Amino acid sequence: MSLIQEVAVGGNEPQGASRRGRSLGLTIGAKFLRAIVTLLFVILFNFFLFRMLPGDPIGLYARGRNQDAEQMLELRRLLNRPLWEQFINYMSNPFSSGIDSTRFSRPVWEMIGERVWPTVLLLGTAVALAAIIGIWIGTRSGWKPGRKFDRVSTGTTLTLYAMPEFWLGMLLLMVFSVGSFGIPGFFPVGGIVSPGVDTSTPIGWFNVLWHMVLPCATLTLIYLADYSLVMRASLMDERKQEYIGLARAKGLRDSAVRKRHAVPNALLPTITLIFLSLGFVVTGAITVETVFSWPGLGLLSYEALRGPDIPLLQAIFLLFSIAVICANLIAELLYVLIDPRVRS
Repeated sequence: MSLIQEVAVGGNEPQGASRRGRSLGLTIGAKFLRAIVTLLFVILFNFFLFRMLPGDPIGLYARGRNQDAEQMLELRRLLNRPLWEQFINYMSNPFSSGIDSTRFSRPVWEMIGERVWPTVLLLGTAVALAAIIGIWIGTRSGWKPGRKFDRVSTGTTLTLYAMPEFWLGMLLLMVFSVGSFGIPGFFPVGGIVSPGVDTSTPIGWFNVLWHMVLPCATLTLIYLADYSLVMRASLMDERKQEYIGLARAKGLRDSAVRKRHAVPNALLPTITLIFLSLGFVVTGAITVETVFSWPGLGLLSYEALRGPDIPLLQAIFLLFSIAVICANLIAELLYVLIDPRVRS
């Protein structure tokens, strides 16, 4: 190559890097913009959705209280304000702390704040365990498909995935809490902590973990198929790639080829799935939390639906949507960072 050609090639490298940087910046900016537009749509949809539900929130609020006719008329007048006025008040601050629950007569965001941590603890642990165990199962099954382990693990995880969450939870509750089939019940029936136990002490921490075993096991067993099947399919695709044959031709052992080359590339779709699942951590597993009386957002959603408690449902739905949108955004940005093919 001549000196002129070298200078020309070298001069083009900064321009190419600059173009790639601008392209990456535009891609990230587009993802943020899409997330913001989605959030605005959710806020609009949230306002109209729960005003279509049947029910009488004022009747629910006044149930069991000594309310005279004039107070009831005043409450209904406040509730039946013009739709445009309600829309302006809601859009001015969807996160207003002055909105009270019609059933509990407390600020809705205060109630939600009390329930977030139990749900994050329960579902965060379940997702982490399901991801670790599921990836291990998927790696072993996908590297040697058709073997006995693959057939048994795939059938088992699919069977667990097909089970309704509440049914599996009730089954575990019946066997390991109440006691059945000769197995003594030794786990708590429900709740997050035993009465009189201080959760700020180590004994309290272990008591919370003891209460969490059955609901966490239920969610972990249900979610196993998500991660194991995705990892299995991804690894089976990677086994067919040319670089796997090249690594084997170099004399690498089969375990080294799988660990160093196949698994890291096969993990990309699974990592995305993990972050998408994290978006549902704060949403709560409504049926599981209800079965085990776990005081999280799922149980709060069930209690709000029984009303219906429209202000509380609006706030919970908005929180759920924000969590899913943020998790999707994190997953997309992470995919851009870890996968060079997406960046190029």
